Amino acid sequence: MGKSLADFIRAARSQIREIDCDTLEDWLRSRDDVLVVDVRESSAFLEGHLPGAIHVPRGYLEALADPDYGHCHPELAVARDRVVVLYCDGGTRSALAAVTLQEMGFTEVYNLGGGIHVWDAEDKPVVS
Repeated sequence: MGKSLADFIRAARSQIREIDCDTLEDWLRSRDDVLVVDVRESSAFLEGHLPGAIHVPRGYLEALADPDYGHCHPELAVARDRVVVLYCDGGTRSALAAVTLQEMGFTEVYNLGGGIHVWDAEDKPVVS
């Protein structure tokens, strides 16, 4: 039998670091080396996203994070030594994305536990 989505997510979470909303909010106030990346689809990003987040849909992550790709994301592609925090709706796509960035050589990658759903539920700021 092949792997299920739950298997992939469980494996990803065992390989990455997660942070909570309060920690991210603290980092955004006190540090200037944090890059927040929204890996949701364009329509979700436009509906509302974390302040200062860049948009890199999960389906394009590898290409946009690769500085050798002709159409890479200018900020993400040079962020291998920065703190990168990924999020999605609930924290699953971003967990898979975190594994990918680590495999690509990004050194300090975090997943926002619970994603924007928890961020919003905790009444943190959202830009729309």
